[in-house]
Amino acid sequence: MKLSINTSLAQISESQHLVILVDSENTHAVKSNYQINNLDSLTEAAQFKAGFNESLSLLGQIENQPNSILLGLGNAQEVKAAKLAKIAQTIIKASQKKFKQISVDISALPNELHYLFALKLTQSAYAFDEFKSKKNDFILEQVHLIASNSTLTSNQLNLIQAIESGQNVARDLANRPGNICFPEYLADHAIALAAEFPDLLKVTVLDEQQIADLGMNAFLAVSKGSDRPGRIITLEYQGQLEQAPIVLVGKGITFDTGGISLKPGLGMDEMKYDMGGAASVLGTMRSLCEARLPIHVVGAIAAAENMPSGHATRPGDIVTTMSGQTVEILNTDAEGRLVLCDTLTYVNRFNPELVIDIATLTGACVVALGSVLTGMFTPDDELAHELSQAGEQSFDRVWRMPVYDDYQEQLDSPFADIANIGGPKAGAVTAACFLQRFTREYRWAHLDVAGTAWTSGAAKGATGRPVPLLVQFLANRVN
Repeated sequence: MKLSINTSLAQISESQHLVILVDSENTHAVKSNYQINNLDSLTEAAQFKAGFNESLSLLGQIENQPNSILLGLGNAQEVKAAKLAKIAQTIIKASQKKFKQISVDISALPNELHYLFALKLTQSAYAFDEFKSKKNDFILEQVHLIASNSTLTSNQLNLIQAIESGQNVARDLANRPGNICFPEYLADHAIALAAEFPDLLKVTVLDEQQIADLGMNAFLAVSKGSDRPGRIITLEYQGQLEQAPIVLVGKGITFDTGGISLKPGLGMDEMKYDMGGAASVLGTMRSLCEARLPIHVVGAIAAAENMPSGHATRPGDIVTTMSGQTVEILNTDAEGRLVLCDTLTYVNRFNPELVIDIATLTGACVVALGSVLTGMFTPDDELAHELSQAGEQSFDRVWRMPVYDDYQEQLDSPFADIANIGGPKAGAVTAACFLQRFTREYRWAHLDVAGTAWTSGAAKGATGRPVPLLVQFLANRVN
């Protein structure tokens, strides 16, 4: 969906529908700006108070824009970022099947919310109908934003559109079922993306023999249970090769049964979302290519299926990781950290400036933070601040969790260097502490998106988070 910013309706010739956001404390501004002489009588008759998300039709009331509505914000000075999605959804839902182009006057909205509101409009336009016989008949292509005084720039709008594209890729990949989206499928997607942007992307795919030759036995302990072979996929975005790269590592368990430590059947269909971290990395790389940001980034994806079989790892098995550390696998359903630990060791070859891993790692993080905030774990205060700031800017927020050494003893094993689980206490923290043991040579942060990568229930689906956070973080580093 394309976006533009304009100072008045007169600048727009193709719009078929106008939505005017209204401050309940200043409804007279609409009357004067659009010369609606009978506005008082219309609002009186409809008892329109410009309450939050309250609407009033203005059919035939505005010259050159007969199909118009007022949409209330309540007190505009009290509007919070969390409410913007509701307003955006109302606008998109009412428009996307009727109009190719619409205009939205955002003058009443506080200036500091203009960027987020534009982002929310693009996020609200997403739908997934790939496997539906009857497709969505959406026709909306462009939204013209109107504001007499806005700090929004064309560069910001271009970035928003790049985020939309990447977030939609992440959503599409995660929404596809495991019989369609499996490790080799993710590798093919990465190769296709590089073919589309050959001047910017270089892709490398490791097969299981190459993975074995590197000594990545923790990864193979997961992938060997499936008939679908695992893959390590790297995408190097070469926007600024002189820099040490920022490396993004995504957990890509394309379906997670739990392995021999089998999950309950109820809700297991949602385990196709266990590659949400990998999807977000691929989405972020797409956004980078479209925005053409001058920065050096490497995306690395640990792609595998976790299945029970005669070849699957047994609880109690011990493997030697690529780092040389040995791991006692007490629970095969704690598989994400196994594929990640070897990948975190592998990416050291890129001499990274810093590494961020993204993973639907623990149910414990969902218990702690729900579906609102992503769990952020890092011993690096400066990196934590940068990620938190980017999260607020993109409203893809994080909450810092501890990775203190005090928790490490929960991972002690009598038989190996480390166990892959730390008991029932602080499960999200001990998972992060496990990963930390493989990241000592570089700056590192871990994002646990188990609660934020998808939503459950009747309207279940992938959110595409944390693509907005990651792209904003990278854009801030450029700026």
